[in-house]
Formats: sequence, structure tokens, C-alpha cells
Amino acid sequence: MRRALELAEAAGSEGEAPVGAVVARDGTLIGEGWNRPISSGDPTWHAEMEALRRAAVHEKNYRLPHTTLYVTLEPCVMCAGALINARVERIVFAARDLRFGAVRSKFRLADSDLLNHRVRVEEGLLAAEAGDILVQFFRRLRQASDAGR
Repeated sequence: MRRALELAEAAGSEGEAPVGAVVARDGTLIGEGWNRPISSGDPTWHAEMEALRRAAVHEKNYRLPHTTLYVTLEPCVMCAGALINARVERIVFAARDLRFGAVRSKFRLADSDLLNHRVRVEEGLLAAEAGDILVQFFRRLRQASDAGR
């Protein structure tokens, strides 16, 4: 999760929402990413999606069994769906996303009995640190917006 926090900081320094993610298997990082929808012009370029893409390339397989995704913010519906499709075994997220969170806050997609694959979900690892990065980022955005008025 520490690496995911570093990636979140990188995203924030680029003006993107500060979210970072890594995919690991047996303690080895096989994919990582951070949010880039603004700079890429791609609404699907979330941290989890980039980490999954890189892990799939690394593994030469779109399925990622026996892996864990560590992410600084609870995944959205799109990312939760991708994690299920990739057959990720476990998601560990730091902070809840009360507006868009799809594995605990708004929905429980990852471990739903309605789907053919369930992802184990753990939350709260380094939540204070991840939350602080988000709070500071949005505070800076509001201050910049207020200064521009």
C-alpha cells in the first residue's frame, strides 16, 4: 500500500485525483498505476485499470488469479467490474469513496453472490494517510479556484 500511496502523490502532482494502485502476487509487484483520465482524455484511465493492464501484460494473460490489488481509494463500479473479470483474488483499499465506491460504500459488487467470481475485500489499510492525500489535494483545488475568482 505504501507504493500505492506514492503513486497517488504522483497523480496529485499531475493535477489528477490522487489515487494509486498496485497489483501483487506473492509479494511481488506485477502492475501499478495512478489516475490519469484528465491528462489522457480517457475516462477509463483509473489507477486500478492501469495497474490491471500492466499486470496483464506482465503475466501475458488477462486473468490474474492469486493476485491482490492494493488501492488508495475504494474502487468504482467500472474498476470493480474489471477486477472481477480479471479474477483478482483480493482487493485491499485504504479509504472509502462515499460517493462512488462500489465494493462497500454504494454497492458490494466485488463479493456479490450474483456474480460468478467473488473478490475478497479488505479495507482501511493506511486509510488515514490516503484520506489525508485526498483532503489536501481537494483543498488545494478549492483554494486555486477561489483565487481565480
